[in-house]
Amino acid sequence: MTQTSDDVTWLTQEAYTKLKDELEYLSGPARAEITVKIAAAREEGDLRENGGYHAAKEEQGKQELRIRQLTQLLEKAKVGEAPAADGVVAPGMVVTIAFDGDEDDTLEFLLASREYASADIETYSPQSPLGSGVNGKRVGEDGQYELPNGKLASVKILKAEPYQG
Repeated sequence: MTQTSDDVTWLTQEAYTKLKDELEYLSGPARAEITVKIAAAREEGDLRENGGYHAAKEEQGKQELRIRQLTQLLEKAKVGEAPAADGVVAPGMVVTIAFDGDEDDTLEFLLASREYASADIETYSPQSPLGSGVNGKRVGEDGQYELPNGKLASVKILKAEPYQG
């Protein structure tokens, strides 16, 4: 299967290492811990009315989902440097846009996968409607994206700088 640039998630070495460490923990020690919790809860008796058992099984399901997500992400990940400060919107950039050309109605966000999301700045995926509408555009250009109601919205790219966080 050939990967397109949309299939690839660019990560810094630090982010890649952090996600790989999380995957190793979830696949090893955390999996063993949840197995022990389930076994202990199972020994308590009737599973239909055993809240601890059901909670542990739910936790196991969430953990297995995260393992699959991390595995898929890391399979497609490319480790590289932050994008160049050339004014072109790309993943890893902090982008400032103006809605409908109104420079008083602006939004600043990080264009990146959710693994980069932080409390410091709103994050939009390159695959999101807004992200795909601005990705590849230059400062000064207009981009369009589809609203939930099906209408198109226009934005003007005011700034695009590499994320320093």
